[in-house]
Amino acid sequence: MQRLAVIDLGTNTFHLLIAEQHTGGYDILHRDRLAVKVGAGGINQGLITEEGAQRAIAAFRQFAAELKLWKVNRVKAIATSAFRNARNGTAVAEQIRQETGIGIDIISGEKEADYIAHGVLHAITVDAHPALIVDIGGGSVEIIMANQKTTFWKRSFEVGGQRLVELFQHHDPILKSEKDALSRYLDEKLADLVPALDEFRPRVMVGSSGTFDTLSEMYCHREHRPYDGTQPETPLSLEGFFHFHRLFQTKNRSERLQMPGMIELRVDMIVVACCLIEWLLAKHPLFADIRVSTYALKEGVLLEMLQPHPNESHSAPPAR
Repeated sequence: MQRLAVIDLGTNTFHLLIAEQHTGGYDILHRDRLAVKVGAGGINQGLITEEGAQRAIAAFRQFAAELKLWKVNRVKAIATSAFRNARNGTAVAEQIRQETGIGIDIISGEKEADYIAHGVLHAITVDAHPALIVDIGGGSVEIIMANQKTTFWKRSFEVGGQRLVELFQHHDPILKSEKDALSRYLDEKLADLVPALDEFRPRVMVGSSGTFDTLSEMYCHREHRPYDGTQPETPLSLEGFFHFHRLFQTKNRSERLQMPGMIELRVDMIVVACCLIEWLLAKHPLFADIRVSTYALKEGVLLEMLQPHPNESHSAPPAR
């Protein structure tokens, strides 16, 4: 048996996933997440700030210690929007490698969408009709139309939550004029999505990652249902989404933070992220359901690592 680790370098959050491979599959041993906010202050200027780089290095030092503690054999670190769009992204990744011994793969938006779809469809079974898979990150949003066997359409759009907050949400609660400007921006940036929705006509939206996880936890509090974020799928409804979306637009940060199920990691980005979800639902009124997958990119990467690749080697970093 060997132990594998995936590090997901998101624009706001870095995630660590450690699993043990065995004959029948794998067991998740450990998860960690750190609010690094590597994209803060520079995401719309194509830059990782010096402060963001130092936070990233500190996070990787902590992760390297955890990899050593758990005796990990192989590690794969994946960087997404903040790194691929920053003119100094490669330099920061190299600085992290020199400091911690962990190499980083900066992947394309298309590859990111592939990993997300793989992770989500491992967690959730959809019918033969295409589902709309939506992953809202801090830097980019991945949108995939797929069923269990076929990917019909996929795109990565650089309209993630951190970008939208910095561009549009200058007041808290958000102003109607800011929300309207955000909607017009999405009309422009997501224009290619609309004809694809008309063509493939998804009836179910499957959300993955932070915003959807938090909405699901808040929904469970409201409905007095148990919430278990370790399960592959957690509850949410369209009615529940619209309930919280309306509330978010009337509350400031401290008021949102008091809402049961809200966490500080999500409180800043969740308003604009929900505006994006609302935009999607309005553009395609055929959605009958919304589901939440707790599996996303890092689980997709792990599934790839579990496949035999005789010519590929990802070693754990040297002890430091």
